[in-house]
Amino acid sequence: MPLQETNTIDLLSDFETFLTAHLPDAPSFHPSYNQALKEMFKAGGKRFRPLMLLQIVETYEPLLLKNAYWVAAAVEMLHTYSLIHDDLPTFDDSDLRRGHPTLHVTYDEVTATLVGDALNSHSFLMIADAPLSDSVKVALIKELSLNGGTDGMVLGQAIDCYFEDKKLSLDELTFLHIHKTAKLIAASLKMGAIIVDLDKEQQNLLYKIGLNIGLLFQVQDDIIDATLTTDEAGKPTNHDSSKNSFTNLLGVAAAQTEKEKLKTEIETQLSKLDDALQNRLQSSINKYFK
Repeated sequence: MPLQETNTIDLLSDFETFLTAHLPDAPSFHPSYNQALKEMFKAGGKRFRPLMLLQIVETYEPLLLKNAYWVAAAVEMLHTYSLIHDDLPTFDDSDLRRGHPTLHVTYDEVTATLVGDALNSHSFLMIADAPLSDSVKVALIKELSLNGGTDGMVLGQAIDCYFEDKKLSLDELTFLHIHKTAKLIAASLKMGAIIVDLDKEQQNLLYKIGLNIGLLFQVQDDIIDATLTTDEAGKPTNHDSSKNSFTNLLGVAAAQTEKEKLKTEIETQLSKLDDALQNRLQSSINKYFK
């Protein structure tokens, strides 16, 4: 197994141990709330956003890696809240996520909604508790809130839902998914850069790379929805016929072409980074976007 792949596996394993040990805990006489808080994390996940953040930290400041786990966990918690809400009946009404029943199916819609709300709030508590300087934590909280909230992921979700039965142009669809999907991935990269104190130019470059990775992520997800079975994908597929997706707008073949174009553009952007980080991120992209 190549050294970079081994390092990535070890990094994800260590992070998973940390995440499991630091899941929110709220014991009470409620019969299921505390269990529901943890359930979607135990169902697994790619942990792609934490990996992007942690690889930057490990490349430049390995002594800060364990401190950065708190921030990576915050990003994963915010991401998981968005998935829980996205699966609700008021949104996509999905009954499967990560090969596991969604929370509103296992429990009820109210519990799922409140767990999502709790994870949203808890993500910022994780950053506040991180063993990092106050100035760094303020910058990280600002970055996560900017990209996960009003003008970021939430705006993308609002556009996605409002225009579900109305065909968007390619520019509009790209705007939608830059906000709904790409901005949180871009924030993950930039937050790693903030932790290791890279200069503003490098931070902005990593953010731009993250936006393209996010679009690549969405194009691939749309292709998976159009071409794989529910069992293969671990979530419901072939249910986006009325939604604005790259495959519905362009067709599967053209979406595949768009995917390759994005991969090429990302490679060009990565070439502007230090060799160590370029190779590390390229290896992960090659693994996740085959």
